[in-house]
Amino acid sequence: MPELPEVETTRCGIEPHLTGAQIQEVIVKRYDLRWPVSDSVAELEQRTFIGVTRRSKYLLLAVNDGSTLLIHLGMSGSLRVIDPAEAWKKHDHFAVTLSTGMQLRFHDPRRFGVILHLKSESPFEHPLLASLGPEPLGDGFSATYLKSICSTRKSAIKQVIMDGKVVVGVGNIYASEALFRAGIRPQTQACRLSLPRLERLVSSIREVLSDAISAGGTTLRDFLKSDGQPGYFRQKLFVYDRKGEPCLVCGTEIRHAVQGQRSTYWCPTCQK
Repeated sequence: MPELPEVETTRCGIEPHLTGAQIQEVIVKRYDLRWPVSDSVAELEQRTFIGVTRRSKYLLLAVNDGSTLLIHLGMSGSLRVIDPAEAWKKHDHFAVTLSTGMQLRFHDPRRFGVILHLKSESPFEHPLLASLGPEPLGDGFSATYLKSICSTRKSAIKQVIMDGKVVVGVGNIYASEALFRAGIRPQTQACRLSLPRLERLVSSIREVLSDAISAGGTTLRDFLKSDGQPGYFRQKLFVYDRKGEPCLVCGTEIRHAVQGQRSTYWCPTCQK
């Protein structure tokens, strides 16, 4: 599933093409995504995009009539800015043709993506966004904040930092990598972590997400950047998807387990 770095990479890729561009045509090939595509998307024609922001893994395309086009890439979705004359692929489901002569096209083989037209001038009040935790790269996410959350939680720290109500966008890949950098075993009970160790974890989460954004995200199976090119952070992974391989720091064999129905990887020597 595309995680925060992949979504931020997509945002950076499409923003220059969308901001200030008028919407000439909205094309919906399939309405049956994770939730039905909003019927009102047709009302966007002749409106203008005025900005592209991100909240967690949601892309928010602001329109000059006060509405917002909310897009979630789901498990296999991607956005490409292309020539409208380019042939439609089998799983291209939605497109917006722009006044610049380009087209934003949504591709989603598994159809777990989301395209909603929010008419409220406060999109952050929508149920999908209202209960989200702070952004991991923002000022609201700190060791003190995380300590207040962890102090009463006996669940594993990996599960805590992957909880979108605690902090958004720290998905499975980046949780594993951040815990490795912080020297914390993913199964450690959250309430057992001291403030100094949580300070290292917060710093590691920020570092791994920033590094992934700089590398254009992580391509495992389906993710492609908005220009159709893969992300290259996979080449910098220390533990994720490296079961049985030697740790790049100490040489110990990387371990694997299923934790919360997700694959977890760690180094038993580097992570305590």
